Amino acid sequence: MLNKAILMGRLTRDPELRHTQSNMPVASFTLAIDRGRKDPSGNKQTDFIDCVAWSRQAEFVTQWFTKGMLAIVVGRIQSRNWEDKNGNKRVSVEVVCDEVSFGETKKSREENTYGSSGGYDAPRATQGGGYSAPAAPAFDLPTGSSDFAELSDDDDDGDVPF
Repeated sequence: MLNKAILMGRLTRDPELRHTQSNMPVASFTLAIDRGRKDPSGNKQTDFIDCVAWSRQAEFVTQWFTKGMLAIVVGRIQSRNWEDKNGNKRVSVEVVCDEVSFGETKKSREENTYGSSGGYDAPRATQGGGYSAPAAPAFDLPTGSSDFAELSDDDDDGDVPF
């Protein structure tokens, strides 16, 4: 059987850390995940998925994640039966986290003025009222010797070199 969930969404609140009777840390949080389409009346559709992390993963989540942060969760879907304070039987479905990762860098989160999801840096407003796209990332290329050589236009006799 296969039971694997991979989710990316924003935390709806700060993670809540508790401990079991045997002092095992457990953290619970909820991810808001946009469905990517709107309902017939034009409203954005969002799912709210409950997640649970245990042990060191629970401590990591509560230390580094806060409300509004983009998180990537890998885990399994699990249901559990419980009884509320009025004696009613309830069922909860949640994702038990095997891995929790940051969905965006701290810098992009701070620069992101629109709060968009998916780690995408939204265009920024300029002073003139227009928008400018985020700058492309700069990559450092190795300097010194290389296997590549620049071809000159003088040697072009029209033949393909292979």
